[in-house]
Amino acid sequence: MEEDIAIKVTNLTKKFRIPEHGSPTTLQERFVNPFAKKKMIDFVALRDLSFDVKKGEFFSVIGPNGAGKSTLLKLISGIYIPDGGTIDVNGKLVPFLELGVGFNPDLSAKENVYLNGTILGLTEKEINESVDDIFDFAELKDFEDLSIKKFSSGMQVRLAFSIAIRVKSDILVLDEVLAVGDGEFQKKCFAYFDDIVGKKTILFVSHGLDSVRKYSDRVLWLKEDKTYEIGEPNDIVDRYSATF
Repeated sequence: MEEDIAIKVTNLTKKFRIPEHGSPTTLQERFVNPFAKKKMIDFVALRDLSFDVKKGEFFSVIGPNGAGKSTLLKLISGIYIPDGGTIDVNGKLVPFLELGVGFNPDLSAKENVYLNGTILGLTEKEINESVDDIFDFAELKDFEDLSIKKFSSGMQVRLAFSIAIRVKSDILVLDEVLAVGDGEFQKKCFAYFDDIVGKKTILFVSHGLDSVRKYSDRVLWLKEDKTYEIGEPNDIVDRYSATF
């Protein structure tokens, strides 16, 4: 792979096995008709997708629900395995996907900072040095000893985001993270991205087209028919917006 390329995707295909429409899927349906067979079909999420992301580039992915945006990020992050094609990653990649999934509900917020931070690759020394900043950024300093299960989902995501940005990385994979929290917290998120643009490679999925226009160097438009286009942000966003 070329030295200036951070991510290279070649002929990527991903399929999922799903029940055919009309097949029994619930326990009730199977009880009513116990001999009916559950027929499965292939749902193609992505087909023969190829692109690359340059080092330091802010590369956005847009498209309608079901076009394969989140599937693409999970493939690049190693959560899913491709059914065809290849993905090459050059550098340390940190995914910002489903923030807070690794929290233990039986532990306090502070204990979860140490747990989640360790999972993401932070050392105990690094967590000790940044734990106060993590709670300050999340605006949760008064709740660090509270059980995480008493946090709202928004509070959990704010805390998880504040932990994740402490991790040293070359590539960030971001799925709708700018939708986190209230208006004031979103301003903090925008300020963070203003600071790292050009310093890290960023692969960004968002329905917030204003953010896509502002930050992106290039945009990938995934379409429902599994075709795609890559181009300049204003051109791609304008033509995508005209479809709805």
